[in-house]
Amino acid sequence: MTMLRIDFKTAKGMFFDRAKIKNKVDARTRKVLSKFGAFVRQTSRGSIRKRKRASNPGQPPSSHTGVLKRFIYFGYDSNRRSVVIGPVIVPGKSGRAPEALEHGGRVTITSGAAQGQATTIEARPFMGPAFARELPKVPSLWADTIK
Repeated sequence: MTMLRIDFKTAKGMFFDRAKIKNKVDARTRKVLSKFGAFVRQTSRGSIRKRKRASNPGQPPSSHTGVLKRFIYFGYDSNRRSVVIGPVIVPGKSGRAPEALEHGGRVTITSGAAQGQATTIEARPFMGPAFARELPKVPSLWADTIK
Protein backbone atom coordinates (compact mmCIF):
# COMPACT_ATOMS: atom_id res chain seq x y z
CA MET A 1 0.00 0.00 0.00
CA THR A 2 1.36 3.38 -1.01
CA MET A 3 0.65 6.44 1.10
CA LEU A 4 0.07 9.72 -0.67
CA ARG A 5 1.30 12.81 1.11
CA ILE A 6 -0.42 16.09 0.29
CA ASP A 7 0.23 19.39 1.98
CA PHE A 8 -2.65 21.46 3.39
CA LYS A 9 -2.69 24.05 0.59
CA THR A 10 -2.97 21.35 -2.09
CA ALA A 11 -5.64 19.48 -0.11
CA LYS A 12 -7.67 22.63 0.37
CA GLY A 13 -7.59 23.28 -3.38
CA MET A 14 -9.13 19.88 -4.04
CA PHE A 15 -12.39 20.84 -2.29
CA PHE A 16 -15.18 23.11 -3.43
CA ASP A 17 -14.97 26.78 -2.59
CA ARG A 18 -18.25 26.90 -0.64
CA ALA A 19 -18.56 30.68 -0.66
CA LYS A 20 -17.93 30.90 -4.38
CA ILE A 21 -20.45 28.15 -5.15
CA LYS A 22 -23.04 29.63 -2.78
CA ASN A 23 -22.67 33.06 -4.40
CA LYS A 24 -23.01 31.55 -7.86
CA VAL A 25 -26.08 29.53 -6.85
CA ASP A 26 -27.64 32.61 -5.22
CA ALA A 27 -27.05 34.68 -8.36
CA ARG A 28 -28.48 31.93 -10.60
CA THR A 29 -31.47 31.48 -8.29
CA ARG A 30 -32.19 35.20 -8.45
CA LYS A 31 -31.87 35.17 -12.24
CA VAL A 32 -34.11 32.11 -12.74
CA LEU A 33 -36.79 33.27 -10.31
CA SER A 34 -36.74 36.77 -11.78
CA LYS A 35 -37.28 35.33 -15.26
CA PHE A 36 -40.12 33.19 -13.94
CA GLY A 37 -41.65 36.26 -12.25
CA ALA A 38 -41.43 38.19 -15.51
CA PHE A 39 -43.12 35.35 -17.42
CA VAL A 40 -45.97 35.07 -14.91
CA ARG A 41 -46.41 38.86 -14.85
CA GLN A 42 -46.58 39.04 -18.64
CA THR A 43 -49.01 36.10 -18.88
CA SER A 44 -51.30 37.55 -16.20
CA ARG A 45 -51.28 40.99 -17.82
CA GLY A 46 -52.02 39.43 -21.20
CA SER A 47 -55.03 37.60 -19.80
CA ILE A 48 -56.72 40.84 -18.69
CA ARG A 49 -58.71 42.31 -21.59
CA LYS A 50 -59.61 45.98 -21.87
CA ARG A 51 -63.38 46.15 -22.41
CA LYS A 52 -66.42 47.93 -21.00
CA ARG A 53 -68.36 44.88 -19.83
CA ALA A 54 -67.43 42.72 -16.87
CA SER A 55 -65.85 39.35 -17.54
CA ASN A 56 -67.67 36.15 -16.68
CA PRO A 57 -66.95 34.60 -13.26
CA GLY A 58 -64.07 32.15 -13.53
CA GLN A 59 -62.49 34.11 -16.41
CA PRO A 60 -59.73 36.74 -16.02
CA PRO A 61 -61.14 40.17 -15.12
CA SER A 62 -61.87 42.93 -17.60
CA SER A 63 -59.81 46.09 -17.34
CA HIS A 64 -61.95 49.20 -17.57
CA THR A 65 -59.25 51.73 -16.66
CA GLY A 66 -56.02 49.75 -17.07
CA VAL A 67 -54.97 50.23 -13.41
CA LEU A 68 -54.99 46.53 -12.50
CA LYS A 69 -53.00 45.58 -15.58
CA ARG A 70 -50.41 48.36 -15.07
CA PHE A 71 -49.77 47.57 -11.41
CA ILE A 72 -48.87 43.89 -11.61
CA TYR A 73 -45.24 43.55 -10.56
CA PHE A 74 -42.76 40.92 -9.45
CA GLY A 75 -39.84 41.11 -7.07
CA TYR A 76 -37.13 38.77 -5.85
CA ASP A 77 -37.10 38.27 -2.07
CA SER A 78 -33.44 37.53 -1.25
CA ASN A 79 -34.18 36.57 2.38
CA ARG A 80 -36.55 33.80 1.34
CA ARG A 81 -34.94 33.14 -2.05
CA SER A 82 -38.33 33.39 -3.70
CA VAL A 83 -40.21 35.61 -6.10
CA VAL A 84 -43.36 37.55 -5.24
CA ILE A 85 -45.68 38.22 -8.17
CA GLY A 86 -48.96 40.09 -8.21
CA PRO A 87 -50.81 43.39 -8.20
CA VAL A 88 -49.81 46.08 -5.75
CA ILE A 89 -52.40 48.03 -3.82
CA VAL A 90 -52.83 51.48 -5.31
CA PRO A 91 -54.03 53.85 -2.55
CA GLY A 92 -57.47 55.20 -3.34
CA LYS A 93 -57.81 52.94 -6.38
CA SER A 94 -57.77 49.24 -5.65
CA GLY A 95 -58.16 48.46 -1.95
CA ARG A 96 -58.99 44.76 -1.71
CA ALA A 97 -60.24 44.53 -5.31
CA PRO A 98 -57.26 42.55 -6.73
CA GLU A 99 -57.58 39.92 -3.99
CA ALA A 100 -61.36 39.77 -4.43
CA LEU A 101 -60.96 39.39 -8.19
CA GLU A 102 -58.52 36.51 -7.77
CA HIS A 103 -60.39 34.60 -5.06
CA GLY A 104 -63.82 36.19 -4.85
CA GLY A 105 -65.03 38.10 -1.84
CA ARG A 106 -66.74 41.13 -0.41
CA VAL A 107 -65.45 44.65 -1.09
CA THR A 108 -66.56 48.21 -0.48
CA ILE A 109 -66.92 50.39 -3.56
CA THR A 110 -64.60 53.42 -3.23
CA SER A 111 -65.83 55.70 -6.03
CA GLY A 112 -68.79 56.52 -8.26
CA ALA A 113 -72.49 56.55 -7.51
CA ALA A 114 -72.32 53.37 -5.40
CA GLN A 115 -69.44 54.66 -3.23
CA GLY A 116 -69.48 53.19 0.28
CA GLN A 117 -71.68 50.24 -0.64
CA ALA A 118 -70.45 46.69 -0.10
CA THR A 119 -70.69 44.16 -2.90
CA THR A 120 -69.65 40.58 -3.46
CA ILE A 121 -67.36 39.77 -6.35
CA GLU A 122 -67.23 36.29 -7.82
CA ALA A 123 -63.71 35.00 -8.48
CA ARG A 124 -62.09 36.04 -11.74
CA PRO A 125 -58.63 34.51 -11.29
CA PHE A 126 -55.72 35.91 -13.27
CA MET A 127 -52.58 35.27 -11.19
CA GLY A 128 -53.16 31.60 -10.31
CA PRO A 129 -53.79 30.54 -13.92
CA ALA A 130 -50.77 32.54 -15.13
CA PHE A 131 -48.58 30.87 -12.49
CA ALA A 132 -49.87 27.40 -13.47
CA ARG A 133 -49.30 28.12 -17.15
CA GLU A 134 -45.68 29.22 -16.63
CA LEU A 135 -44.70 26.63 -14.00
CA PRO A 136 -43.77 23.89 -16.54
CA LYS A 137 -41.05 26.24 -17.90
CA VAL A 138 -39.13 26.28 -14.61
CA PRO A 139 -36.98 23.16 -15.23
CA SER A 140 -35.76 24.55 -18.55
CA LEU A 141 -34.88 27.85 -16.84
CA TRP A 142 -32.63 25.93 -14.42
CA ALA A 143 -30.95 23.86 -17.16
CA ASP A 144 -27.21 24.60 -17.39
CA THR A 145 -27.33 27.39 -14.82
CA ILE A 146 -24.46 26.02 -12.70
CA LYS A 147 -21.32 25.06 -14.55
